[in-house]
Amino acid sequence: MQFDEVLRRRAMVRAFDSESIDAEVLARVLASATRAPSAGHSQAVDLLALVGVAETQRYWGITLEPERRATFAWPGLLAAPVLIVVCVDPSIYVDRYGEADKARTGLGAGVDAWPVPYWFVDAGMAIENILLAAVSAHLGACFFGVFDHEDAVRAAFGIPSQVRTVGVVALGHPEAAPQPPGRSARRTRREPGDVVHRGRW
Repeated sequence: MQFDEVLRRRAMVRAFDSESIDAEVLARVLASATRAPSAGHSQAVDLLALVGVAETQRYWGITLEPERRATFAWPGLLAAPVLIVVCVDPSIYVDRYGEADKARTGLGAGVDAWPVPYWFVDAGMAIENILLAAVSAHLGACFFGVFDHEDAVRAAFGIPSQVRTVGVVALGHPEAAPQPPGRSARRTRREPGDVVHRGRW
């Protein structure tokens, strides 16, 4: 598949069938995250892959209370055979920028020294790699947030306390039936001419 087609096809899929993902295909999609850039080559993004019903339903049991499931707008999302919890450790960035070649930046002083928390930027780039790799592998994917369940997810899956859970990518084969677009999809996409500012705003 040509890259332009991958970009055009990239969309959030919110309904999956129960078919599992081939192990080699999954490994390639996961490995795509390691090709994303990272500030100072800190490489502080980690992926927690939850594969199969037992692991994925454990996640949903923590983050989607039974009373909410009855009215959940996207029940097909819960059928995704793989959930990828994207995590990042800000302390690794602080340590990296405290090293001799980066010390002059002052960013090794602590997380508060960073005017932009690049760990979230890097996690976003890794997530986009996963989303595009999924399309290239003829899979569907959907990114969503952990929101106020971060502490519970960390505790349940043994994620170290200093690690942030940025969000989750659901991965699988899209359900064959047409999927209704999300509410946000009704918004028109900005044209490149409205987005790109040349020389000045």
